[in-house]
Amino acid sequence: MTSPRELFEQLNRDYLTAHKTKEDLFWDTYMGISDDNAGFARAEQAYKDFISSPERLAAVRQALADLAAAPDSGDKAALQKGLSGWQALFECNILDSDTAREQMRELIDMESALFAKNRQHALTHLNEQGVREEAALGMLLTNMATNPDEAARKSSHDALLSQEHWVLEHGFLDLVRQRNRLARSLGYRNYFDYKVNKNERMSPEALFVILDDFEAHTRDANLRALATLAERKGEGALAPWNLRFHMAGDVTRQLDPYLPFAKAVERWMLSFRRLGIGYRGALMQLDLLERKGKYQNGFCHGPIPSFVDADGRWVAAQINFTSDAKPDQIGSGDRAINTLFHEGGHAAHFANVTQNSPCFSQEFPPTSMAYAETQSMFCDSLLGDADWLKRYAKNAAGEAVPDALIRAQIEVSQPFRAFMERMILVVGYFEWALYQLSDDELTPEAVLTLARSTEQRILGVATSPRPLLAIPHLLNQESAAAYHGYLLANMAVYQTRAYFEREYGYLTDNSAIGPKLAEHYWAPGNSISHNATLLSLTGEPFNARYLADVCNQTVDEAWAAAQAQIAAAAGRGEPSSYPDGLDARIRLVHGAELIADNNESDAAMCERFEAWVAERYPASVH
Repeated sequence: MTSPRELFEQLNRDYLTAHKTKEDLFWDTYMGISDDNAGFARAEQAYKDFISSPERLAAVRQALADLAAAPDSGDKAALQKGLSGWQALFECNILDSDTAREQMRELIDMESALFAKNRQHALTHLNEQGVREEAALGMLLTNMATNPDEAARKSSHDALLSQEHWVLEHGFLDLVRQRNRLARSLGYRNYFDYKVNKNERMSPEALFVILDDFEAHTRDANLRALATLAERKGEGALAPWNLRFHMAGDVTRQLDPYLPFAKAVERWMLSFRRLGIGYRGALMQLDLLERKGKYQNGFCHGPIPSFVDADGRWVAAQINFTSDAKPDQIGSGDRAINTLFHEGGHAAHFANVTQNSPCFSQEFPPTSMAYAETQSMFCDSLLGDADWLKRYAKNAAGEAVPDALIRAQIEVSQPFRAFMERMILVVGYFEWALYQLSDDELTPEAVLTLARSTEQRILGVATSPRPLLAIPHLLNQESAAAYHGYLLANMAVYQTRAYFEREYGYLTDNSAIGPKLAEHYWAPGNSISHNATLLSLTGEPFNARYLADVCNQTVDEAWAAAQAQIAAAAGRGEPSSYPDGLDARIRLVHGAELIADNNESDAAMCERFEAWVAERYPASVH
């Protein structure tokens, strides 16, 4: 008979094997290194079989019952906590019928087939030189934000609209039907109902109490911004290919020399070091540049989750993250630093979970998406702070970004803060309505009509700058019906920022932030709820009002706050003492090619990375 201790250690070992096998194949196929989609589908199915095993759940429940009768001890308490973590994982992933398990297998095969076809599907647009080129999703979005030629911007948006038609014609609606069948066999109304209960431990009705309140509190600010833009620039400014440009285009172009792509890695590392963020010996692999066949969206996955093993030894994380930047495209440096802070924030979280099992430190349920995204979005929120820009955004001559340019950025971006948050909000409303459609109602025409009407209602424009069905999250079962998690996370981000501002008065280069996040947000992993982490750090439960208040600020209010940040940072000066590294082994790769690593030093790695970028993309060097 297997003892509770033996069962616990076996679960830890078997999970690591299944998880790493799946994640290694995920990386190779999504990075375009391998076309073994069938192998990945098998590994994904093996992983799903593990986390949805009724037999393992029954064994864990029996072990916990046996432990309850044992004498109290520190070892017993640790074992109970670890096994309770496994119980939570199995209970939220369990497929307790042969029908549901078969439906999941079919769903995985369908998604794998769609992914393989989509990887070969090329989108094109007109670039800065007026030349038609193949373009990844990030390139399309950047082109709409920065290209001064309206026809070129429209070509990018047309490509996104064509992607919508492509997914509707190549199996997306069959995925929706299959997901709903799976959810209904598990006792839920539809897939959205299933995912919200599973991921966030709430009903859709409870979720929309929060979302409806935020929608109401930001509606007027959004409509005012659109009306003011139309009045100043004409109705054509509200065209979906023009909106991003008018929100950021010229300022992004002016900022570009201060945010060169090649410097992004160095600036990320220095900024995180000064925040006191470390990675506890993790191995990190970063693939940052676009190429044909590569997945067109940033992500962070951890093949080896961090934990403390049965012998008390630290198991450091292994983490991969990616973006799809084109270094010689205007705005690519801004996108790169955003990716590094966002995905680097995820990596910091999953490298610092200090529980006794890997089940607490992986990115899937019972880990809440809102909880996971709070960590990454808090980190990337720093990039919009005036004091961060003043200290880190420097041109080739070493000159800091001028105050006037920071003011100009606020003037174009602040009026649209509500719009940008509602760009996240709109996805939740669309997916909730989508998964309520019957199989017969799921036609391309009906779904496109639903997408456009939802965009009009929530965004106030006829078509979104990022059309709903061109968002890749909708195609993958892990991220489908979960996009609202980004908005819940951003609400928590601004609650967290408010706490640090109250306690310390500033965020940029505040060495207390990393240790505080590690203690209250990262170390527990999913052993406590998202709300409990917020209570632990800020002393108050989840509160959406901080984000709504930021969305409703005027330009003058936002600029006054920025001026205060700049003045206070100048008074403090740059930190003189901080860690000399991130405590991480870092590999910068381009597919199967190793660009540079930090085996010699961080500085040598950054120097080699800059040289590689300059050689491959000479136009990116200002």
